[in-house]
Amino acid sequence: MPGRLLSIAEVAERLGTTERFPRRLVAERRVTFVKVGRHVRIPEAALSAFIEANTVQPDRRYRRRYGRAA
Repeated sequence: MPGRLLSIAEVAERLGTTERFPRRLVAERRVTFVKVGRHVRIPEAALSAFIEANTVQPDRRYRRRYGRAA
């Protein structure tokens, strides 16, 4: 059985955004979605994959803020 299907409101809550953001992801086809009649649902696995693909790891190198003194 496939994973749970989330509504737009549930996706927005998990991402900590308004409902407009998940709707835009669907409109731009940046996330996998399922149409159930007129309803749009996003699989939990697709949301996890989207989050994983857009996670940025910190840069571990030390960066100097200012140049060296003369």
